[in-house]
Formats: sequence, C-alpha cells, structure tokens
Amino acid sequence: MSTVDDDRVEVGRPDHSARRRHFIFTDEHEQLRESIRRFVTAEVLPHADAWEETTFPDAIVRRMGELGFLGLDKPVQYGGQGGDYYCQLVLAEELVRGRSGGLTMGIAVQTDMALPPILKFGTEAQKLQWAAPAIAGERILCLGITEPDAGSDVAGIRTQASLDEATGEYVINGSKTYITNGLRADVIVLVTKTDPDAGYDGFTLFLVPMNLPGVVRERRLEKLGMHASDTALLAFQDVRVPADAVLGEVGKGFQQIMWELQGERLISSAAAVASAQELFDRTVQFATQRVAFGRPIGKFQAIRHRFAEMATKIESARQLVYATAWRFNNGDYPVREISMAKLFASRIACEVADECLQIHGGAGYMREYGIERAWRDLRLNRIGAGTDEVMLEVIGRSYGL
Repeated sequence: MSTVDDDRVEVGRPDHSARRRHFIFTDEHEQLRESIRRFVTAEVLPHADAWEETTFPDAIVRRMGELGFLGLDKPVQYGGQGGDYYCQLVLAEELVRGRSGGLTMGIAVQTDMALPPILKFGTEAQKLQWAAPAIAGERILCLGITEPDAGSDVAGIRTQASLDEATGEYVINGSKTYITNGLRADVIVLVTKTDPDAGYDGFTLFLVPMNLPGVVRERRLEKLGMHASDTALLAFQDVRVPADAVLGEVGKGFQQIMWELQGERLISSAAAVASAQELFDRTVQFATQRVAFGRPIGKFQAIRHRFAEMATKIESARQLVYATAWRFNNGDYPVREISMAKLFASRIACEVADECLQIHGGAGYMREYGIERAWRDLRLNRIGAGTDEVMLEVIGRSYGL
C-alpha cells in the first residue's frame, strides 16, 4: 500500500484588495501620482461643483504650472520636467479624481494637443515665446481644427491663409467651432489652407495670437457636458500674421495635425479608462450601502454580475491603452492600435457611466451624486478627437480594406 507524502504546498488565498502597478510605471511615477492626487483632492475637487457654473479659473492653470504639472514630459530647457510619456498618463488618470471633466479636457488641450506640435515643429523663437510660458501656466493655448462644415473630415477645412506678396504677411479668413479654451486662450494653433488646389499638401499650421485685430471670439457655446470648460465659436476676419507665424513647414500642416491627433487620442483613452474606474469604485461603495429588500443591493446577483462585466471591460481597455502607450513611448507610431484604444476606451467609459447611473437609480439622476455629470461629460469621448465612425474607418483601412 503506497503512502502519501505529508509535504504539502500551501496555496495562498487571493488578495483582491491588492493592486499591482503596471510594468510601465516606476516608483517615480507612483510618487508623482501621489503628488498630483494630493493637489487634486485639495485644490480641484472642492471647487468642481462651482466650476460647473462658472468654468474653471485661469488661476488653476497657473497653479498647475507652478507645480510643474503642465510640463511633465516636456524638455527641461523650456521649463518642463523632462519625464517620459507615462507621466502624462499619470496626470490624465489623476485629474479625473477631481470630478471636473471640463478641467481635465482644458488641461489636456494645453499639454497634449497644442504644446506637442509647437515643441516638435516650432522654431526656437516660437518655443520660447509660447511653449515655455504655457508650461509655466502663464499662457493658455487652444487648438483650431473643427469648423462649422468640417469636423472629423479634416480635409474639408475651409479657413484660408493667403500670402500677401506686397507685405510678406499671411491674411487669414474663416471660422472655427467647438474650440476648447477658445474664450481664454492667448494663442491658437490654427489649421488653415494655404493652397486650395494642392489637396493634402495645401494645409499649413499657424500660431495666431488671439488678441490680433480680426480675431473674433463670437460666443461661448452651450453644450451637454464639460460645463467647467469654455467652448467657443471663433471667426478670423482678415487677420494678418507675419511669415514667422507659420508652425512647421508651409504645406505640411495636414501631416502635422494627423501626428498631433495620435497623442490626443491616446491621452483621451487613458482619461476615459480612469474615469470609468473612478465611477465604478464610487458605485461599488454605493452598492454596499444602499439597502433594498433587506440587504445591500450589491448582494443581488443581477447587480453583482453587472459589476463583473464592467470590471472586465475596464481592465481590458486599460491593458490596451497601456500596451499602446508603451509602444508610443518607445518610438513607434501605432496609429491602428491608438485608434483601437480610443474607440474601445471611449465606448467602455460611456457604457460604465450608463450602468453606474442605472445602479444608482433615482439617485444617479440627481445632481448631488455627480453620476449624471460624469454620464454627460464622458459622452464627448465618442465624438471628440475623432468619432467612433472615423476610428472604425482608420482601423478598417489599416488592413488594406
């Protein structure tokens, strides 16, 4: 008769409360995360409700500049911290804890939409004039792509910049709409057509100071969500700029703005996942406290399974975003994967917001809980920086279809 060896391997019990950081983040990233979280908790969250009515103040931008948060991955010679791209992911993820989607978006326009093309394509003079003070929080930037008749179809832009041979200046005419920071910005990175007959080679970017004659901030636009940010309709009426206002090369604007959009889409994906996680966590807490039919609603199988579905989708989106960010940080240009991440993360964030509102029931529909605000704010993710339909087209075409 055989004997059984008494040496047994102890199997540890799963620790579901432990969160292991992703391999892309180091101790320095986690220290940065804690620093930003303290700032958000102390200086953003207490004011989030008020900013929904008034929009966030310029002072918070200056404060973030003082703390170094506007230049985390920007060059040291222009006042940045010289960190890697993952620092920007940390900023995007932690800002959502302030529960002010408008502020998160307004800061992203500064750090991840307008600043990158200035730093990549600008002259030294342009970087010193605009990038350095923007990193310090002393200047506010905006980006002008969308027009009343040209949104996702960037090639349909009509704003025109014509060269005046007599003076060497460019004369700009046109309009831009849905411009975040448009009412407060000091300068706009403006997408124009300089040669209407040259197709994709007829676009040029300009740095246009917003105080020039002919720049008209027509009105603040009313919108479903993101109430804490200003969104403007702008007009350009015979605006004259010198030749050195060209950002990059004449005729290369389309390629340059397509490059910019990749960083914009990736950072919006990270913020979308973080927003979904924050909503999920809040709703789990609610489900453990809200009692119905004699027990917490989280104990009902129907609710528990909803949480399981949400958690799985959030984690899937997070891993896709992090893997794509790793490639982006290491010099790749993964347009297909960025488009996938943007599409998937945006959809999951909207789905989670809707599920969390439903679990909250009537409370979720009330302003005091903040769930309805997140539901409204997150809906923009499936439109801004490229709609779901455009992302699907980019992905489909990448396979030669």
